[in-house]
Amino acid sequence: MTLRNHDIAELRRLDVAHHLPAQADYGLLRELGGSRIITRAEGCTIHDGEGNALLDAMAGLWCVQVGYGREELADAAREQMLELPYYNTFFKTAAPPTVRLAAKISELLGADLSHVFFNSSGSEAIDSAIRLARYYWQLKGEPDRHIIISRVNGYHGSTIAGASLGGMRAMHDQGGPWLPGIEHVMQPYAFGEGIGEDPDAFAARAADAIEQRILEVGPKNVAAFVGEPVQGAGGVIIPPDGYWPRVEAICRKFGILLICDEVICGFGRLGAWFGFQHYGIAPDLVTMAKGLSSGYLPISAVGVAAPIVETLRGAGGDFVHGYTYSGHPTCAAVALKNIEIMEREDLVGRTARDTGPHLAAGLARLAEHPLVGETRSLGLIGAVEIVSHKGANERFGGAPGAAGPIVRDLCIRNGLMVRAVRDTLVMSPPLVISAKEIDRLLAIIRRSLDEAEPILRQQHSKAA
Repeated sequence: MTLRNHDIAELRRLDVAHHLPAQADYGLLRELGGSRIITRAEGCTIHDGEGNALLDAMAGLWCVQVGYGREELADAAREQMLELPYYNTFFKTAAPPTVRLAAKISELLGADLSHVFFNSSGSEAIDSAIRLARYYWQLKGEPDRHIIISRVNGYHGSTIAGASLGGMRAMHDQGGPWLPGIEHVMQPYAFGEGIGEDPDAFAARAADAIEQRILEVGPKNVAAFVGEPVQGAGGVIIPPDGYWPRVEAICRKFGILLICDEVICGFGRLGAWFGFQHYGIAPDLVTMAKGLSSGYLPISAVGVAAPIVETLRGAGGDFVHGYTYSGHPTCAAVALKNIEIMEREDLVGRTARDTGPHLAAGLARLAEHPLVGETRSLGLIGAVEIVSHKGANERFGGAPGAAGPIVRDLCIRNGLMVRAVRDTLVMSPPLVISAKEIDRLLAIIRRSLDEAEPILRQQHSKAA
């Protein structure tokens, strides 16, 4: 493969002069002289313009399931672009790969999730799910059912609707007012909100918070509850056993829709094709993106249960919603090939049987480190809680956020691209990662924790 000879200094200058990256401190980027320029990647490794190779523990942004450099995906895009690069689905038209992908996703979803609505991003998928849920209840003759319940610290995208639905304070502090009709309840974060509590009791308490909010606002006003099977961007919050079955039972009790946001958890991340399958529940709407194409091209979708579809069909008339790129044929062709690769290489089964347990075992050993309050994982998504004192949720500096960025930056310097959510290191490596690479990932985290400890202890003593 021929590598381009990039002028990295010029690219960083142009980055500061013209580019506004996602979720960035633009003043800090200017001080740093621009973004880190990522120039190429293969397998589970990314390379920057300074010659550094980094093991990508984040699979890009929770999405590159099949790893980087897959020629099959590039070939699928090229072939589709030569045949039909683009057409819309507005004019009672659809392209072959779009229809085939809808059928394939429905097969993977199972249950009665028979139909698929396409979008370009996870945020758009969430917007579509909101529209579908509220319109469904209008058609059922219950237009007052417009309230959607979600969780504090849940993440559902960055559009106005997605940020409104999400429960992240940092997002809500910028750019409001927000979409009305959204209610937030506690998250099932045992380490943060239930240390020492019996897991089953905590699961019941977190689920009961949903029922209490339904009763507070009135069951006949609630359209749906939405949640990620595992909260990803919130810090890899893995709910205790029993939580999701209780949530489903509450939704059925009050006749409200259950929406699973599978943008991160879908396509094998938890060791099942979808997170709801791992937890044994049956949602009415399922949002997905990221792993659908392994991030090679932007595409997202909403799986829709048959009763909702039949209600739409019975009402007649247009569902006046959609996007220019809904069902984009090239994106669909790449997503189909991505799923084919995942099936052929049994990446979902491998995650459940081999690499997921290997990561879990390594994280359990890492939990012995003096800075680690807890480790947790499910499949190939995991977290490391950084604390000042073991056995308690006590953070350096007295509040979350002082230690995480320090450890993260050390990890990156040591050759591991990882993310910090406050004082939680989070990871979601490509599903093609090897046991040897997992061992390297964990060794770099341990080394970085070792290097961070004297820095954090010194800062902590000064603050005291």
